[in-house]
Amino acid sequence: MTPRHRRRAAGFTLIELIAALVLLALMSSVIYGALSLAGRSWDGGEAKAAQVSEMRHTHEFLREELTAEYPLRLRKAVDFPLLFTGERDELRYTASLPTRVAEGGVLYFRLALARFDNKTQLIVERMFPDPQATQNPDFQGVEHSVLADGISDLKISYFGRDPGAAESDAPSWRDNWNDTQRLPLLVKIEVQPKQGPAWPALVVEPRRAPEAGCTTYDAQRGRCTGVS
Repeated sequence: MTPRHRRRAAGFTLIELIAALVLLALMSSVIYGALSLAGRSWDGGEAKAAQVSEMRHTHEFLREELTAEYPLRLRKAVDFPLLFTGERDELRYTASLPTRVAEGGVLYFRLALARFDNKTQLIVERMFPDPQATQNPDFQGVEHSVLADGISDLKISYFGRDPGAAESDAPSWRDNWNDTQRLPLLVKIEVQPKQGPAWPALVVEPRRAPEAGCTTYDAQRGRCTGVS
């Protein structure tokens, strides 16, 4: 065996060692990139699943509450107005408590956006209303539940007729609900998260007629004329 062959048999040359290290570095870089991509995809998938779950639970809750909307009226106020106020970014309504929560009873709710700990959240506040009050109660220091985190915009629309309009008049969509005697025919809730696409619009029909809260109701004028 020649001296050259003996040196090759003894180990790698410096060039071969450098080439091997370069290949190892390239392979490590490719593997790291693939694992990072997989990790980001996994995290993104989990975040998307969490967002979809949050959206579904919120829709289910609001649909259940608004379809159970109860036409509670202020018994000592002029014209016995409904405890229902609709704004573009806020909704106040009364609804019956689910039977799984309590046996009977009605709560007054407020759906709106609120900022807590530098986070914008979709919340629902709740309180027991006083039908003997002469004006709508104010939500101060009441309990609330967070329906969704990271929400940038809430838009609520109302489908119905102008106050005092006849039943033959065509209803339309509007950003505010000012009729204290009748509920809207439909309520549409649209939510835009800070990240990701907007939620599908939730359209709910209140099931209870406004006269359900009256002992006597003037159907022609659409007004409550007496409460128990």
